[in-house]
Amino acid sequence: MTTIYLAGDSTVQNYQANSPQGGWGEFLQSYLSEDVQVVNRAIGGRSSKTFVEEGRLAAILEVIKKGDWLFVQMGHNDSSKDKPERYTDPYTTYKQYLRMYIEGARQKEATPLLITPVARLHYENGVFLNDFPDYCIAMKQLAEEEHVLLIDLMNKSLQHFAEKGYSDIFKYFMISENVNDYTHFTKKGAREIAKLVSSGMQELGLPFVKETV
Repeated sequence: MTTIYLAGDSTVQNYQANSPQGGWGEFLQSYLSEDVQVVNRAIGGRSSKTFVEEGRLAAILEVIKKGDWLFVQMGHNDSSKDKPERYTDPYTTYKQYLRMYIEGARQKEATPLLITPVARLHYENGVFLNDFPDYCIAMKQLAEEEHVLLIDLMNKSLQHFAEKGYSDIFKYFMISENVNDYTHFTKKGAREIAKLVSSGMQELGLPFVKETV
């Protein structure tokens, strides 16, 4: 059995079934074939830095094995300049921490895959905006430097949002549940983002995506 481990933040993590909030990691399994299992280690409030410092990456590396995958979506909390314990500079410390995930997976003969931060509900003058442009650029640079597969989830989510329109995409976010929250997903939104991730996997030629995606 191949295992995909997910390292990420609150937009990726699992939530209780009865919670209106969701993370895309909750729903990724439903788009994948039965010969792969998803183990979601994402947790809210973590950056590439704090996920490492708290030993969460080390815990994954203790169990990840040859042939497994490590998917990494970080960036939302890395950008928190007002929270120095989380913050990383896009072109220096962010890349340095992400290298730890890449090197750690490769040392265990697993395959790392980087995922750019997913878009927030930031809509101005009829356009959905990227709140993390430097982190997306830095991650793409690192993927090229280290020859790592990458899914540009920021670009995929912005394109999807533009195609659907604001009134539909509004329902993807917790703001639609009368919470002042333009970052976190409803179950519906999380499920749709998981579908975008699986389509990115399919585009990369990964073998374990259901053909119906």
